[in-house]
Amino acid sequence: MSTSKPRVVKDYEKLDLEIKEQIKLAFPYGFYSHLVSYVNKDGQKVSALPFETDDKYYLVRMTAQEARIIIEEDDDFDDDGILKEDVKEDYKEKFADVDYMSEYTSDEDEDDDSYDEADNDDGEDED
Repeated sequence: MSTSKPRVVKDYEKLDLEIKEQIKLAFPYGFYSHLVSYVNKDGQKVSALPFETDDKYYLVRMTAQEARIIIEEDDDFDDDGILKEDVKEDYKEKFADVDYMSEYTSDEDEDDDSYDEADNDDGEDED
Protein backbone atom coordinates (compact mmCIF):
# COMPACT_ATOMS: atom_id res chain seq x y z
CA MET A 1 0.00 0.00 0.00
CA SER A 2 1.39 3.36 -1.03
CA THR A 3 1.73 5.95 1.70
CA SER A 4 1.66 8.89 -0.68
CA LYS A 5 -1.27 9.74 -2.89
CA PRO A 6 -1.12 11.60 -6.15
CA ARG A 7 -1.87 15.29 -5.75
CA VAL A 8 -4.49 16.73 -8.04
CA VAL A 9 -4.52 20.51 -8.38
CA LYS A 10 -7.68 21.57 -10.18
CA ASP A 11 -10.18 24.41 -10.43
CA TYR A 12 -13.53 23.74 -8.73
CA GLU A 13 -15.44 24.14 -11.99
CA LYS A 14 -13.38 21.36 -13.61
CA LEU A 15 -14.04 18.74 -10.93
CA ASP A 16 -16.33 15.78 -11.55
CA LEU A 17 -19.85 16.29 -10.20
CA GLU A 18 -19.43 13.49 -7.66
CA ILE A 19 -16.30 15.09 -6.16
CA LYS A 20 -18.08 18.47 -6.00
CA GLU A 21 -20.98 16.88 -4.13
CA GLN A 22 -18.59 15.21 -1.69
CA ILE A 23 -16.81 18.50 -1.11
CA LYS A 24 -20.13 20.24 -0.38
CA LEU A 25 -20.98 17.51 2.14
CA ALA A 26 -17.52 17.75 3.70
CA PHE A 27 -17.78 21.54 4.04
CA PRO A 28 -21.48 22.27 4.59
CA TYR A 29 -20.79 25.76 5.98
CA GLY A 30 -18.76 26.88 2.98
CA PHE A 31 -15.19 26.66 1.82
CA TYR A 32 -13.66 30.00 2.80
CA SER A 33 -12.47 29.12 6.31
CA HIS A 34 -10.88 25.88 5.07
CA LEU A 35 -8.64 27.37 2.38
CA VAL A 36 -4.89 26.82 2.60
CA SER A 37 -2.11 28.75 0.91
CA TYR A 38 0.89 27.28 -0.86
CA VAL A 39 3.53 28.28 -3.36
CA ASN A 40 3.03 26.68 -6.76
CA LYS A 41 5.73 25.43 -9.13
CA ASP A 42 6.01 28.93 -10.66
CA GLY A 43 6.73 30.47 -7.26
CA GLN A 44 3.31 32.10 -6.96
CA LYS A 45 1.33 32.01 -3.73
CA VAL A 46 -2.09 30.49 -4.37
CA SER A 47 -4.96 29.30 -2.22
CA ALA A 48 -6.86 26.05 -2.44
CA LEU A 49 -9.34 23.86 -0.64
CA PRO A 50 -7.76 20.55 0.44
CA PHE A 51 -9.88 17.43 0.01
CA GLU A 52 -8.68 13.86 0.40
CA THR A 53 -10.19 10.70 -1.06
CA ASP A 54 -8.95 7.12 -0.80
CA ASP A 55 -7.00 7.53 -4.02
CA LYS A 56 -6.08 11.20 -4.34
CA TYR A 57 -5.26 14.37 -2.46
CA TYR A 58 -7.04 17.29 -4.09
CA LEU A 59 -6.04 20.92 -3.89
CA VAL A 60 -9.02 22.72 -5.36
CA ARG A 61 -7.79 26.11 -6.54
CA MET A 62 -9.90 29.05 -5.45
CA THR A 63 -9.43 32.46 -3.91
CA ALA A 64 -11.38 33.54 -0.85
CA GLN A 65 -13.63 35.62 -3.09
CA GLU A 66 -14.20 32.69 -5.47
CA ALA A 67 -15.04 30.46 -2.50
CA ARG A 68 -17.75 32.89 -1.43
CA ILE A 69 -19.12 33.30 -4.97
CA ILE A 70 -19.28 29.53 -5.52
CA ILE A 71 -21.44 29.16 -2.42
CA GLU A 72 -23.63 32.19 -3.22
CA GLU A 73 -24.37 30.91 -6.74
CA ASP A 74 -24.93 27.25 -5.78
CA ASP A 75 -28.60 26.34 -5.29
CA ASP A 76 -27.57 23.58 -2.86
CA PHE A 77 -26.70 26.28 -0.29
CA ASP A 78 -29.18 28.58 1.42
CA ASP A 79 -28.97 32.37 1.63
CA ASP A 80 -26.73 32.07 4.71
CA GLY A 81 -24.20 29.91 2.86
CA ILE A 82 -25.17 26.68 4.60
CA LEU A 83 -25.80 23.44 2.73
CA LYS A 84 -29.57 22.89 2.67
CA GLU A 85 -30.69 20.13 5.01
CA ASP A 86 -32.48 18.10 2.31
CA VAL A 87 -29.42 18.28 0.04
CA LYS A 88 -27.16 17.28 2.93
CA GLU A 89 -29.32 14.25 3.70
CA ASP A 90 -29.40 13.24 0.01
CA TYR A 91 -25.60 13.46 -0.21
CA LYS A 92 -25.13 11.58 3.07
CA GLU A 93 -27.28 8.77 1.73
CA LYS A 94 -25.60 8.82 -1.68
CA PHE A 95 -22.09 8.63 -0.20
CA ALA A 96 -22.84 6.48 2.86
CA ASP A 97 -20.67 3.66 1.54
CA VAL A 98 -17.68 5.93 0.81
CA ASP A 99 -15.33 5.30 3.74
CA TYR A 100 -13.29 8.51 3.59
CA MET A 101 -16.43 10.67 3.81
CA SER A 102 -16.92 9.54 7.42
CA GLU A 103 -13.85 11.62 8.30
CA TYR A 104 -15.66 14.71 7.07
CA THR A 105 -19.23 14.02 8.21
CA SER A 106 -18.86 12.44 11.64
CA ASP A 107 -20.74 14.94 13.80
CA GLU A 108 -18.64 17.83 12.49
CA ASP A 109 -21.77 19.84 11.77
CA GLU A 110 -22.03 21.14 15.31
CA ASP A 111 -18.30 21.83 15.50
CA ASP A 112 -18.19 23.72 12.19
CA ASP A 113 -21.14 25.89 13.19
CA SER A 114 -19.29 27.20 16.25
CA TYR A 115 -15.86 27.30 14.58
CA ASP A 116 -15.87 31.01 13.85
CA GLU A 117 -17.07 31.87 17.35
CA ALA A 118 -14.36 29.76 18.99
CA ASP A 119 -11.74 31.10 16.60
CA ASN A 120 -12.53 34.68 17.64
CA ASP A 121 -12.70 33.99 21.38
CA ASP A 122 -9.58 35.33 23.05
CA GLY A 123 -11.03 35.16 26.55
CA GLU A 124 -9.42 32.02 27.95
CA ASP A 125 -6.04 30.38 27.85
CA GLU A 126 -5.72 26.69 28.55
CA ASP A 127 -2.08 26.76 29.67
